[in-house]
Amino acid sequence: MDKIIALLIPAMAETIYMVVLSTIFATIMGLPIGLLAVITDKNHIIEMPKLNKVLDGLINIFRSIPFIILMILVLPLSRFIVGTTIGSTASIVPLSIAAAPFVARIVEGAVKEVDRGLLEASISLGASRKDIISKVLIPESLPSLIHGLTITVITLVGYSAMAGAIGGGGLGDLAIRYGYQRFKLDIMIVSVASIIILVQGIQFLGDKIVYNIRKKRG
Repeated sequence: MDKIIALLIPAMAETIYMVVLSTIFATIMGLPIGLLAVITDKNHIIEMPKLNKVLDGLINIFRSIPFIILMILVLPLSRFIVGTTIGSTASIVPLSIAAAPFVARIVEGAVKEVDRGLLEASISLGASRKDIISKVLIPESLPSLIHGLTITVITLVGYSAMAGAIGGGGLGDLAIRYGYQRFKLDIMIVSVASIIILVQGIQFLGDKIVYNIRKKRG
């Protein structure tokens, strides 16, 4: 059991490291793209139909690429950015790129739920585009955004496990290298159980944050 724990702790740490950083980078990339996809739509604050169609197409294209294929495609980029294609740090690059369009679509859906009347009232009061985005669209859609980001983080946990199949590190790598390839059923079970516990913890935390935000709003 001590040996399993000795393997499990660093693998869990690697998974959390990959998921946290890739979530941050994916949000940095996906949030502005999602906002642009909304505000450039018809009858919105910056109506630009051509740009809107381009953004929509790019999001759909990148969302359509299976993660395992995307990870292989961006191996040269991973090597260029972090100097290697193996390990948890290298896996952050494809994880971030894979999650960014997912985040963008979540942001788009959440922001579109904002009451149209509230948006029109802000425009009629002379609010600037920057104020409408930062003080109306984002705050009003915050519960849906947090809920969507929770789903994104959980998805990244699954992606990080797949990354282990090609040397990405983390719980997926532990399950494959020790559990599957060395026929260690106990390590396989512990790895899967750890992923389930991690996902449940993330879901609980996300739901708690959304609940608290909505409770404060009354």
